[in-house]
Amino acid sequence: MRVSLKDVAERAGVSIKTVSNVVNNYAHVTPGMRTRVQKAIDELGYRPNLTARHLRKGRTGIIALAVPELGNPYFAELAGAVIDVAADHDFTVLLDHTQGDREQEVLVSQGFRARVIDGLILSPLELESDDLRSRTDDVPLVLLGEREYDLPYDHIAIDNVAAARAAVRHLTGLGRTRIAFLGARTDTANQPAHLRLRGWREALKESGIEPQESLVASVGGWDRGDGAVAMARMLDSGVRPDAVFAFNDLVAIGAMRVLHERGLRVPWDVAVVGFDDIAEGRYGAVTLTTVSPDKHAIARLAVESVISRLRGAESAGNEPDGRELTAEFQLVERESTLGRR
Repeated sequence: MRVSLKDVAERAGVSIKTVSNVVNNYAHVTPGMRTRVQKAIDELGYRPNLTARHLRKGRTGIIALAVPELGNPYFAELAGAVIDVAADHDFTVLLDHTQGDREQEVLVSQGFRARVIDGLILSPLELESDDLRSRTDDVPLVLLGEREYDLPYDHIAIDNVAAARAAVRHLTGLGRTRIAFLGARTDTANQPAHLRLRGWREALKESGIEPQESLVASVGGWDRGDGAVAMARMLDSGVRPDAVFAFNDLVAIGAMRVLHERGLRVPWDVAVVGFDDIAEGRYGAVTLTTVSPDKHAIARLAVESVISRLRGAESAGNEPDGRELTAEFQLVERESTLGRR
């Protein structure tokens, strides 16, 4: 039979209210009493009824996370981090896969799951500010990613321009001067590809190198195959870089495959830097230097933002308008730029 609060209270010789205070981690419980109750909880194997707890607050205990591509390792790793953080707060995560389609992103943002979720964390690719200005759903919404929005929703991102500058500075510091950018796009100016391209240009100019447009390769997508096609097209055109800064790790991995096939050695002939620090980049024949966003910090900020909005709604408190929250990043140097040591 399911162990109840009453069972724990009887075992510990305390009131049900005291057990509830310990289970809910209320600060005013004395250390001795907390230890006594926790011992009874452990002995009986008590597990809180999270569903009942959420229902008492008018919640479902579910946060939705909507990402463009679950097959992309970055989003898979981010989803894992969100699930872990949410679990620490007794929330379950419902995953949505939008495929980066604007209609799907609008559908998700407008609350088609509003009856079953307490909050939504959305990482859009195509969603525009105007799509959200007409939003009537009162489920708390937190936006992830590098698109810029002037809206009353919390937005969490890293500084893509600064991250790109750090990557390119690393390459120029190694004496590379013909540094290609793989992953440019021709669509919306606020997308991360444009921000990373901007960082590429700024870092080159800081080093006294004039950016060459022949070293900028556009892509149709951001997968391994897209990187391979872009790298092959550049080499076939007669342009020979001595380094590559790729939009993400998948594009970098595809580019490295083509470089290998063409007899060019990484990093001696061409150094390569990626972006995202996915697990695949750590275990290739040549490990990948990459910009590593703090995925756990992004997940923590996102979940805590949703919970903060929920608490604000419960207390009728005045929550600030949309906040810009920035997570840190670091450049992880590996064999694709430094060689084996």
